[in-house]
Amino acid sequence: MSNYSAPLKDMQFVLRELAGIERVAQLPGYEEATADVVEAILEEAARFASGVLAPLNFSGDQEGAKWHDKSVTMPAGFKEAYAQFIEAGWNGLASEPEFGGQGLPKLVAAAVQEMWKSANMAFSLCPLLTLGAIEALQLVGTPEQKAAYLPNMISGKWTGTMNLTEPQAGSDLAAIRSRAVPQGDGTYKIFGQKIFITYGDHDMAENTAHLVLARTPDAPEGVKGISLFLVPKFLVNPDGSLGARNDAWCVSIEHKLGIHASPTCVMAFGDGGGALGTLVGQENAGLKYMFIMMNAARFAVGLEGLAIGERAYQLALAYARERVQGRAIEGSTGPVTIVHHPDVRRMLMLMKSQIEAMRAFSYTVAAAHDAAAHHPDADERKRSQAYVDLMIPVVKGWLTETGNELAYLGVQVHGGMGFIEETGAAQHLRDARITTIYEGTTGIQANDLIGRKIAREGGATLQGVIALMRQTEAELAKQGGAEFAAIRAALGQGIAAVTQAAEYIVANYAGDIRGVSVGAVPFLKLMGIVAGGWQMARAALVAQAKIAGGDADPFYPAKISTTRFYADHVLSTAPGLAHAVVNGGGGAMALAEEML
Repeated sequence: MSNYSAPLKDMQFVLRELAGIERVAQLPGYEEATADVVEAILEEAARFASGVLAPLNFSGDQEGAKWHDKSVTMPAGFKEAYAQFIEAGWNGLASEPEFGGQGLPKLVAAAVQEMWKSANMAFSLCPLLTLGAIEALQLVGTPEQKAAYLPNMISGKWTGTMNLTEPQAGSDLAAIRSRAVPQGDGTYKIFGQKIFITYGDHDMAENTAHLVLARTPDAPEGVKGISLFLVPKFLVNPDGSLGARNDAWCVSIEHKLGIHASPTCVMAFGDGGGALGTLVGQENAGLKYMFIMMNAARFAVGLEGLAIGERAYQLALAYARERVQGRAIEGSTGPVTIVHHPDVRRMLMLMKSQIEAMRAFSYTVAAAHDAAAHHPDADERKRSQAYVDLMIPVVKGWLTETGNELAYLGVQVHGGMGFIEETGAAQHLRDARITTIYEGTTGIQANDLIGRKIAREGGATLQGVIALMRQTEAELAKQGGAEFAAIRAALGQGIAAVTQAAEYIVANYAGDIRGVSVGAVPFLKLMGIVAGGWQMARAALVAQAKIAGGDADPFYPAKISTTRFYADHVLSTAPGLAHAVVNGGGGAMALAEEML
C-alpha cells in the first residue's frame, strides 16, 4: 500500500500560473502571502500530511470511531494527531487575525486542505466543520459570541458542527421540528433530535460548539421560521472557562459504507430538561446563515473529490508499475508490468488528466473568492463574487462525481486485488461515495446552478465566463502543431455545447421547469468538464511558453500531453451532454413518468 505524497509540483504550478497567487498576495490583507512563504507552507503541510495523517488513514478505517455511553472515542492515533495539528497552527490558516487566525488567502488554504483530505479524509472532516461554524460566527455572531468562541475555535482547541438534518427532514429544511424556547435572559432551551452530524462528538477537543437550526414558539411555518442557535457541549462561564455539561448528547453513531474514522452522530438536544443555547444573528434568519456555512462546506467537499481522486491515482499508479501480469501487445516477449497495457494506461491517464483539471478549476475559484473578499475595486469584487456563486455548485458537484469515478478506476486498475481491503483501493471508493451526498446531493447542486445561477439572471455571469473561454481559444489558435489544434478544436466544441445548453435553459426554464430540470445534472457535468478543459488549455499555453523560452523541465511537455488527452477523452463528451440537456426532457421522459 503506497503512502501519500503531495503533488507539490502541480499545486505550485496552478497556484502560480493559473490562479495567480502573486496577484492575490497584492490584495489588501494578504501581503504576507509571498511566494517564499506560500512555498514553505505547502512543503510543511506536505510533510505533515504524509508523515502524520496518511499513516492513520488505513488503521483508522479498520478500527473506526467507537460510541459508548453517549460519548465517542476516536481510533488510535487520532487524538495525538489532532493535538499536533492545532499545535502547528493549521486550523486557523485562513481565519481572521483578530481572533488568532493567520489571515492567509483561501487559495493557499485550498491547496493545504487538499493535502489533508488526500492524506486522511476522515480526519479532515473535523476541521472542515469547525471552519464552517467559524465563518458563520465571524459574519453574524454577537460580539460576546465572537469573543468567547472564535479564539478557541480558530486555534482548534474547540471544534464546531452544523446541526441541520432531522429524521423527518433530510434536505427539506422546511420540515424541521426542533424547538427553541426563550428563557427571558437572552438564552434558549433547545429540544429536538438531529441526525448525520459529522463529529457531533469525539475526544480530540475539550469543547464543541454546535450550530443548531430550530424554531422559536411564534416562528412562521416553513423555511421562514428557522433560527440558528449556538449550543456548546460544555457551557462557557463569563470568564471563558468551561462550566457544566450541556444537555446535548450523542445517542448513537452511524455504521457507514466509508469514512469509518469520522463519527456521524445522532444528536439529542434537551432530553434532560433542555440544552442551553444563544441565538446567532436575527430570529427566523437561520436559513440565510445556514447557507454561509453551507457554501464554505460545499467548496471544501468539492476538494474532497479532487483529493480522493489524487490518492486513488497514486495508489493505482504505484500498483500498475509493480504488478507483473501478461505480455505486452507488442514490443516484448516476456511478462510486463500492467502499466504497459494500453487500457491500464488509458485509465491512469483518465485519472491524471481529470485530477489536474479539477485542481486547476477549483484553485482558480478559490482565487476569485479572495478577490471577492479583498479586492479594492467594488466592481471587481462584485464580478468575482458572481463568478464564485456560479461555480460553487460546479466545484461541489463535478469534483465529487468525478472523484467517485476516479476511485472506481483505481479499483479497476488493481483488478481483483482492488476488491481486497488490504490494498487500500476499496477504502478510497467507499470514502468517496459520501461526497456526492454531503451538503446537498448532485441533483440539488445542479438545480441551484440552472435555477438561481443561470435562469434567474438570464445567464449573464456565464456569458462573461464564456467570453474568457473564447479568449483562451483564440490564444490556442496562435500555436502550431497537432497537439494545440486538437486542444483548440475540443475546447471550441465544449464552449459551443455550454452556450447551446445555457441558452436552452434561459429560454425554457420559466415555461417548462420540469423538462429543463431533467437536464440539470448533465448541465452541471458539462459545465465542469468544459471549465476544467478551459483551465487545462490555459495550462498548456503556459507550458508551451516555458518550452519556447528554453525551459527543459519535462513537467511542461507532460502538461501539454495531459491536456491533449483530456481534450480527446473528456472534453469530447461535451456535445453529448448538451444534447441531453436540450432534448432529455422530451417524449422519453414523459414515457418514463408513465412507467415509474
